[in-house]
This record gives sequence, C-alpha cells and structure tokens, in this order.
Amino acid sequence: MAVFLFDELIFGPVRSRRLGVSLGINLLPTHKKICSFNCIYCECGWTNSHQALKNSLPRNEEFKTALEKKLIELQGTDLEPDSITFAGNGEPTLHPEFAAIVDTTLQLRNRYAPHALISVLSNGSMLHKTEIREALKMVDNNLLKLDGGREKTIRKINTPLKAFRLEEYIRLLQSFDGKLTIQSLFVRGTHKGEAIDNATSEELEAWLGLLHSIMPQHVMVYTIERSTPEEGLYKVPLEELEAIAEKVKADGFEVSVFG
Repeated sequence: MAVFLFDELIFGPVRSRRLGVSLGINLLPTHKKICSFNCIYCECGWTNSHQALKNSLPRNEEFKTALEKKLIELQGTDLEPDSITFAGNGEPTLHPEFAAIVDTTLQLRNRYAPHALISVLSNGSMLHKTEIREALKMVDNNLLKLDGGREKTIRKINTPLKAFRLEEYIRLLQSFDGKLTIQSLFVRGTHKGEAIDNATSEELEAWLGLLHSIMPQHVMVYTIERSTPEEGLYKVPLEELEAIAEKVKADGFEVSVFG
C-alpha cells in the first residue's frame, strides 16, 4: 500500500480534478495522518491516532507568513490559484486555531488573490463546535462528506473514531441552509470480509433522501483516484457515476462527476 502524505504547510499549486488550480493547505503534521475518521479508501493511509500533537501543528502566525509569501510569489502568474484549499494529511478542522486561520486566509485572499475561492475538504466531524460551523460558513466552498445514506454504511466506509450519529450529522448539515457542497465517494469491494458497495439501488435511494433533507447547493460524485489502505477496493466505473449524477440532477440538484 502506497501512502500519500503532504510534506509542506502550503503545497502546490496542483491541478485538481475538482477545484482547478488549487493551492493546498495542510494544517496537520507532515509526517503522519491525524483524523477523526479511518476511511478505508483514504490515500493518506490508516489513521493510527486522532490525537493532534499541538506542538507539531503550525500556529496561525507561522501559517500567515507562509501563505502570504506563497500568494505574493504566485500573483499575476499562470499558477495564481482558482482555489485555496484546506485538505492535507487528515481532517483540517481538528486544528485548534482553525477558525482564526480561516479568518487569516480570507484577509490574505482578498489582498493577493481576490478571484480565488477558499475551499475546505472536511468529513464534518467537528460541526458540533459552533466556532467550526461559523468558520466554514465564511468560506466559499464547504465540501462536506456524505458517503452513504445509512448509518451502517457510513460506519463501514468511514469508520468514525468518535461517536457518530447520522441523524445528528444531517441536522448539523441542515444548519448551513444549503450553503455547502456534499462530496460523496462511491466505492465497492471488501473490507474485513464484508462486502462494500455504496452504489446499490438501496443505498442510492437512502442517500438521495438525505440530499433532500440537506438541500446542498452542489453535489460532487466521485470515486477513488490513488491507492487505498484497504487493498480489496475498486473504482465505481465512470458510466455508473454518471448514472448516479443523472439521478441527482433529476432530483433538482447541481452535480459534478469525477471518475
């Protein structure tokens, strides 16, 4: 199993299949993954610990210096970013200064890259914290995970490392009043001897029902791109993803497909 970890606080820009020219932000350690989920498909590998070591995390002032330097370097070039993207080696909202860092990012974006959108790729596990929800509401693209329509499916695929109740998660997503993008990864295979497939008719019906509860402004349908920690997983073919997207579109949602 190959593990893909980001080795810088500010990385790229890279050409993202979802976000265009994306300048990445990794608020987590460069040598390990820190996450509240243990997704069986995560390109960063298995989550061995979800406890962030505060001494190894960048502080807001360090982040400000690094981002400002990079944005000045990119200003007016072909690599001026379309998106400033919080991603990295795990869940970005676990950083204890996440809200302050978002505020810093907004200020620097407005000064040096006013056309760039600020995006956050999140599993939504910290939405119970008011300051995290409010920070996410300030950014342009909240990309929040929903990899199934039933709690048992999400537990199989995302294996949360903390208490998780789907009903409560949906309620928190509803609090965004539609100002969010739902990102859903479809995958099939086996894990620990159990069949994995969140693209069956039954799963899709439940997932579509949740979309109607959330009413997101956009839905992203995609599948695995790099190697996964669980070796028994396979991509859902592009034609199936497109069929799923057609169902989403028929239900009145804007949708993008990435195979």
